Amino acid sequence: MSLVLTTASVPDGDKVAYWNDAVSRTLVPMKVTPRGDGPFEGRIATDRLGYLQVSTLEADAGRVSRTPDLIAGSSEALVAVGVQTSGTATFVQDGRRAEVSEGDLVVYDTTRPYSFDYPQRFSTHVFQLPRRALGMPDSDIRQVTGNAIGTGDGFGAMLLPFLATLASSPADGYPPAVANRLAGNVVDLFATLIAERAHPGGTEADAPSHLVLRIHDHINRNLGDPDLSPERIARAHRISVRYLHRLFEGEGTTVGQLIRQRRLEECGRELARRGSAAPTVSAVAQRWGFVNPAHFSRAFRAAYGVTPREWRNLRTTHEHLGSLQALSAGDRV
Repeated sequence: MSLVLTTASVPDGDKVAYWNDAVSRTLVPMKVTPRGDGPFEGRIATDRLGYLQVSTLEADAGRVSRTPDLIAGSSEALVAVGVQTSGTATFVQDGRRAEVSEGDLVVYDTTRPYSFDYPQRFSTHVFQLPRRALGMPDSDIRQVTGNAIGTGDGFGAMLLPFLATLASSPADGYPPAVANRLAGNVVDLFATLIAERAHPGGTEADAPSHLVLRIHDHINRNLGDPDLSPERIARAHRISVRYLHRLFEGEGTTVGQLIRQRRLEECGRELARRGSAAPTVSAVAQRWGFVNPAHFSRAFRAAYGVTPREWRNLRTTHEHLGSLQALSAGDRV
């Protein structure tokens, strides 16, 4: 059920203070300064869709600002996407100034100062989500903030009607599982929008590919860590687990499968080595991150068709026969 806060029944002398508190509690702490001298009127309706918060604001002309002091008192890092549905605004963040018209989108980061100036009564939809859920590099987000994104064509044209419908639909009409999945789809759309704007000309593919190479290198360097997991990898690269999995959609494998595959390859290589001081099968498994010997044996057999011990015996026998054949050929020369 939507939470609706309005100044309609608040005494005129208390409306501005009430509105400041309502906006700060519903969105993030902000300062609202009205432009006119008369009674201030505002209304905000908010719903939650999983971890996505969807709000609609209608208010009189004024300035909304998020200052360093207000940011210092906030605990969660959020990214917001605003959709101007009526009126205009001047938006400032990260040293850039944008004139926002009806139908435009703006992206902003609540961990850095910003301001909106509304010269007349306005309405806007605001979509807020945890920045970690977005899974985008901070450098990409910074390139998009402080700009107005038109929705007359391109990806914005497809995104605008979807967001407008989402903002006008009651969130409590969706079962929790559907709401969470829908929120995830919205986050993917926002990530696509940011990537499109941060890497124009098709170069957005370059950033993910470089990141995938770094992740492959990270996996190879940490195969022996039994705690190596998608969660650890995502944390090390400051991205979300969701974005990590999305990066590997074009790799033909999952992150977990890649870790297991690389571990098995290293185990197979080491087990094939000859020598009187060759390590035991369990020692090889532990060295490459397998904690449970039975699990390692099953995984190895599934990958290579034989047990680790059979693999070692086959490889050793093959090399031994090869050596004997070479010696025999030498004797005949």
